[in-house]
This record gives sequence, C-alpha cells and structure tokens, in this order.
Amino acid sequence: MESSQLKAEHRPFFFSVKGPVKMLRLVLTVTSMTFFIIAQAPEPYIVITGFEVTLVLFFIILYILRLDRLMKWLFWPLLDIINSMVTTLFMVIISLLALIPETTLWTALGGVFGLLTAACCIADGAIVYRKILFNPSGPYQKKSIHN
Repeated sequence: MESSQLKAEHRPFFFSVKGPVKMLRLVLTVTSMTFFIIAQAPEPYIVITGFEVTLVLFFIILYILRLDRLMKWLFWPLLDIINSMVTTLFMVIISLLALIPETTLWTALGGVFGLLTAACCIADGAIVYRKILFNPSGPYQKKSIHN
C-alpha cells in the first residue's frame, strides 16, 4: 500500500491532472500574445499577455523541478489559485477590450484566444482548489481518531 502511495506522490508534472491544463494555458496565452503582436495592438494588451506568459512559465518550471516541495515555507497552491484568478480577470478585460471596438482580424483572434485562456485559467484554479480540499497538507491535514 505504501508503494502505491509513493508512486502517486511522485507522479511527473506532465502526467498529473494540472500539468496538461497549465501547458494548454501557456499555449493559449502565447498564441493570444502572438496575435496581439502581429496586429500591433495597443501596448497594454501585449504587456499583460507577456506578463501572464512569464508567470505561467514560472509555475511550470517550479512544478517540473519540484521546487514547491523544497520550499515548504510558502503555500504554493494558494499562490497558484490567486494567479489563476488574477489572470482570469486580466485576460477577460483585455479580451473584451480587444473584441468590442472595430478591430483587425488579428486583434479579434487575440481576443478570442484570450477568452479561451480565461476559461482555461478558471479550470486550472478549480483543479488546484479541488486538490487542496481533497488532499490537504501541513497543519490542516485531517487525521483519523482511530489510528
């Protein structure tokens, strides 16, 4: 029984539940940023999507190298959820601003991919939140009385 728990605990990032979602989120954000660059959209569109690409890449590298397990003094899932919420807010605002006025095709495509990124961010935050609820760690871990 302990060996099955160890295998589940040391699952590689790309084969975990949140791995493909984070990678999809990165691809959608990069695509949105690329469309904004091609369309020569206003600078805030490019800067905000570039900032989000950097943050998602940071979290992916963090989880691939398992630095979240080395730095236990910081509660990484909470930061991941906050990042997902802030990214969702920013991407919805930027995408709607890109879609509302009469824009070029590339700006509209950037806005559509931005909305897809926002949906992916909601899914990513929900997955991490669900993992926190069903697999608590640290001082909040539920313990059985009968052990």
